[in-house]
Amino acid sequence: MDELQRLVEYIARGLVDDPEAVRVQARRRGPNVIVELHIPSEEMGKVIGRQGRIARSIRTLLTIAAARRGLRASLNIHE
Repeated sequence: MDELQRLVEYIARGLVDDPEAVRVQARRRGPNVIVELHIPSEEMGKVIGRQGRIARSIRTLLTIAAARRGLRASLNIHE
């Protein structure tokens, strides 16, 4: 679970202007992992991308990484 949290944090920090403002929390409920990504509102567009393409790509990478560990993961992005 920590690897999934670090993966999302690494990707998000590379996208924003202020990497220190990025916070990631992960919770596990059985085989499900919920990853919460908190970023400042002014950085939201950089993480979401046009028509949600970047966010979708992050979710895809997270899903693949979780499946390799026998888990299911979801990503929630908040301000």
